[in-house]
Amino acid sequence: MRKILSLTLIFLLSFNGIVSAQELPPVFKNDKDLKTRPTSLVTKYLTPTRIVWTSDNNSGKYVVNPQSVLIQGNGQADLNRGKYLKLVSDGTHKGGIILDFGREIQGGIEIITSSSNKNPAGKLRIRFGESVAETMSDIGGKGGATNDHAMRDFEVTLPWLGRLLVGESGFRFVRIDAVDADAAIEIKEVNAAFSYRDIPYLGSFRCNDERLNDIWMTGAYTVHLNMQDYLWDAIKRDRLVWVGDLHPEVMTINTVFGYNEVVPKSLDLARDLTPLPGWMNDISSYSMWWVILHRDWYLYQGNLDYLKEQQDYLSRLLKFLSEKIDENGKEKLDGGRFLDWPSSGNPEAIHAGLQSMMIMTFEAGEELSKILKDTESQKLCQAAVKKLKKHVPAITTSKQAAALLGISGLIPAERANKEVLSKNGVHGMSTFYGYYMLDARAKAGDYIGALNNIRQYWGAMLDLGATSFWEDFDIDWMKNAARIDEVVPADKVDVHGSYGAYCYKGFRHSFCHGWASGPTTWLSRYVLGVEPLDAGCKKVRISPNLGDLEWVEGSFPTPQGVIQIKHTKQADGKIKSEIKAPDGVIVQK
Repeated sequence: MRKILSLTLIFLLSFNGIVSAQELPPVFKNDKDLKTRPTSLVTKYLTPTRIVWTSDNNSGKYVVNPQSVLIQGNGQADLNRGKYLKLVSDGTHKGGIILDFGREIQGGIEIITSSSNKNPAGKLRIRFGESVAETMSDIGGKGGATNDHAMRDFEVTLPWLGRLLVGESGFRFVRIDAVDADAAIEIKEVNAAFSYRDIPYLGSFRCNDERLNDIWMTGAYTVHLNMQDYLWDAIKRDRLVWVGDLHPEVMTINTVFGYNEVVPKSLDLARDLTPLPGWMNDISSYSMWWVILHRDWYLYQGNLDYLKEQQDYLSRLLKFLSEKIDENGKEKLDGGRFLDWPSSGNPEAIHAGLQSMMIMTFEAGEELSKILKDTESQKLCQAAVKKLKKHVPAITTSKQAAALLGISGLIPAERANKEVLSKNGVHGMSTFYGYYMLDARAKAGDYIGALNNIRQYWGAMLDLGATSFWEDFDIDWMKNAARIDEVVPADKVDVHGSYGAYCYKGFRHSFCHGWASGPTTWLSRYVLGVEPLDAGCKKVRISPNLGDLEWVEGSFPTPQGVIQIKHTKQADGKIKSEIKAPDGVIVQK
């Protein structure tokens, strides 16, 4: 019997190493013309956890024996006859069912038919959904459902006594409906084909607040799902390598998984697709994130040979960026001027953010150039930072702009926090730049304020039934909102179909977006307290900030091994720390 992945394992247990592409059978090894594309992904088959809805309200007339699909199968069609799911249709009604696989996954579904069918068995309509409401939507109908980037609404013909594997999307729920007006289709099994990297969760985080524990793990899992052959922004759409999205994702990978080849593979793809003077993803800030990413990846992983491979492109990119500063020190970036979607209609905030990012980028570039012994680029970066600091944009009321102004040092982080970030609760936060808002609050010493932001903002998504974090979220969406894992009651608001803006209106909105994983990194960095000081984490500072927490424990991956940490707040408020570091890691407190 094949392995069935327990959903509990996804969140609570470690996996056993990266699974590489299998070697070819001997018969193929001498075929010089055979071209194969390697993959590190594995597929496991999940049994549905519950039935959400049937088209006949469980009367048993049009959806017969629905509970049978909740029994774990073996994926094999056979000649046995049993009490299997049957979808029946006539001239007035068609059988349909919505299944829940327990949490968001990336992949498709496997349908096994019985011998009690016509040949072929008949047509089904398949609808994947990140919410129950999405499975009940129509392409182009109310809520604006689409098949963009991944087919999630389509028809298939089932074989008689056979197996059909179909679909490739991000989903938790699937709706299956009979299509033909006169049909009786019998189905032995419906399983989700879950595609993922089988890698261990080396980093961990636990404290006395279970809400924070759930948020940490949900952020980790969100990025894990997006670690496909490349590091995607999302598993439903866009399924692309967006370099800005990569930064919070890569920081989560550093925190949870340690080194993984998906990061250099994706960074190199962005570089190779963007000959200068082009902007990565046509967005100037995304080319800047590429520089910052390499600084952070080197700090955590310490691979100098890989960094040297970037030297030519890096030096030319820094030179190109240095030409985008006017005589007064003001950035004059062209291309797409973008921070995140919620701030995209605010040109003053965008300028403040880009000015800050230019400083952050040239500071990262100076560090990298020094490591690479590129004195010319090092001097260029120093001069650029000095010039850029002459111009300090208005702080505005944008939390995105205030966060970057505080992180870059253009204004004191304490001022950014006092005047903007601490105002109006979690209103004005975003899933992408929320990470930098938290970072700026930590730099201002406001750890309790940041912890409360995490509980209220990311926790609200969990309250609505999320098992991965979303492309965007507004706290006002909580008003009279239905959970995403239920059929929307008539007196409740459908969060998925009703909200969203820009490119993510309605059901096009991604509910598994890696850029939303910021709390995972933040909690390990500031609460567990792990800060790399030397390349490859050969020296780290462990300085916990428990805020209103009583204790925290966890682990942190380094190239030398995993650091084990526990901090406990004593009666006098002092912190007792127990730290076990691997050989080769110097711990500074």
